[in-house]
Amino acid sequence: MAIDAAIAMNRFGLGARAGTAAPERPARWLLDQLGRHDPRPPAIAALPPRSELIGAIRDLRQDRQQRRSMEEDKPADDAAAAADRDLNNYRTAVRGQYVAAVDARLGVALSSDTDFAERLVHFWANHFAISIDKIVTVGLAGNFEFEAIRPHILGSFADLLKSAIRHPAMLLYLDQAQSIGPNSLLARRIGARSDREIGLNENLAREILELHTLGDRTAFTQEDVTEFAKAMTGLTVAGLGRPQLQRALGTDKSPGDAVFADALHEPGNRMIAGRSYGGGGALALDRILDDLAMHPATARHIATKLARHFVADDPPAPLVARLEAVFLKTGGNLPALYKALVEAPESWRTPVAKFKSPWEWTVSALRALSVTDFPGRAQAAVGLFTQMGQPVWRPGSPKGFGDISADWAGPAALMRRVETAGRFARLAANRVDARQLAPAILPGTLGPLTAEQIARAESPEQGLALLLVSPEFLRR
Repeated sequence: MAIDAAIAMNRFGLGARAGTAAPERPARWLLDQLGRHDPRPPAIAALPPRSELIGAIRDLRQDRQQRRSMEEDKPADDAAAAADRDLNNYRTAVRGQYVAAVDARLGVALSSDTDFAERLVHFWANHFAISIDKIVTVGLAGNFEFEAIRPHILGSFADLLKSAIRHPAMLLYLDQAQSIGPNSLLARRIGARSDREIGLNENLAREILELHTLGDRTAFTQEDVTEFAKAMTGLTVAGLGRPQLQRALGTDKSPGDAVFADALHEPGNRMIAGRSYGGGGALALDRILDDLAMHPATARHIATKLARHFVADDPPAPLVARLEAVFLKTGGNLPALYKALVEAPESWRTPVAKFKSPWEWTVSALRALSVTDFPGRAQAAVGLFTQMGQPVWRPGSPKGFGDISADWAGPAALMRRVETAGRFARLAANRVDARQLAPAILPGTLGPLTAEQIARAESPEQGLALLLVSPEFLRR
């Protein structure tokens, strides 16, 4: 059926492209893409590795500290002005890394023929959300998606979880890198020499329990959060140049490596989500993460989010139950979960229910128009997604961007799409006929009213703009 092809290309993919034949076997077409997923396409492989990015952060921090020490005797106003200059220099340096990463992400999305896999990358990057609102993560945000998420979307959920939370961007964003056990060896040494308070940070522990794994707050307590935070002390980032920390870590670590420093770890046994973990240290943390990854509440949480993202804002209960069962039966095997999702009858029902986010709409619009490049694409893309209300890797909280219609379908947001549709139409109006494009990218879902409005458009440009803001195109 033509409508199944449209669902495959738009609901599961990133949008149909003109001149590309609709798949004859949509479900098989989607699953075959997983076998061709490239975790390091050329645009991404060309970007700096995390060691270089962390090295840049370390060097900028050291320069800033040196200038501060040199200006200690200057008036307060001069010192404040110098601090502002340092911060601006830092922002300028890391912004270039961010812009390049956004451009690579967009370029891969526009050109990919494995766009189901690309959508899964974006889904998981939003599940394990970080934000460039914290300046230390600006240069690392793209690397987080490219190194922590992309290579692990076809493995187990446990491996994906561990990869995400051990990336320096996550450890820095949620302050895990500075969490030190109050009774750890290093805390006792520092406390013996000064009055400086050494404290536990619960941010990452809380978000892992609440957002990344269990989800259901009835499945854990505040005491679980605190105990988990204690179990995680020692997990930090190598190469940031703190002398005492580096001595504790040793000198054989590459910048950006996640490392477990026993000298920072809070000793003792832990009880988390009803299970006891003795001995402490890195091995105990690994067991905790494995158990959280396979907890029944985690299975339900992940099944619900997948069904909500791909099928409906209010996901069908039978679909959620089947996905949950597959998750538990296979040990959190992600390809098995995707297969169950694609083969579920609920995934192919109409009417099309999901409203596209700004990222989804923009990518699908450019793919439909066969636009892979445009003037100043890198800088323009950053500004465009900010203007559209979904700046790349900048959700308002660790919860990530919203995934239901109410998050994106407000009047002001729709007006921004109308304005942007006009700009996109001008890029392609001299080579694309909306009357021919519409049925090709929306097979079986193009309504007669939209087709009539496009046919009556006063110009090719207006016809394309009408297509891009039609109800059929706004949904997937």
